[in-house]
Amino acid sequence: MIIAILAAFSGAIAVAAGAFGAHGASGAAAEWLKTGAQYQLVHVVAALVAIRMEARGPAWLFVVGAAIFALTLYAMALGAPRWFGAITPIGGALLIAGWLWLAWSARS
Repeated sequence: MIIAILAAFSGAIAVAAGAFGAHGASGAAAEWLKTGAQYQLVHVVAALVAIRMEARGPAWLFVVGAAIFALTLYAMALGAPRWFGAITPIGGALLIAGWLWLAWSARS
């Protein structure tokens, strides 16, 4: 299933970004990398759980939302303009929507 494959790749990216944030970056860049990695990795697990619950919609929102959220932070950490930070909340909104959708799916 494509969503599981994307989640697995997302997990690998999160670990690499977190490691770089912990050992290869400093200041705001390190914090952005660590924050992005934390959110991305948590939502990889959430996506895999959602798949097991047969809640594919929330799983997609977790993977896409985490990608937007984390990748904008990673981009800024690597030198992208600060206005990329204005895109980050779009990913956060998708993550929130995924959690609400998952709650709705689990109600029965």
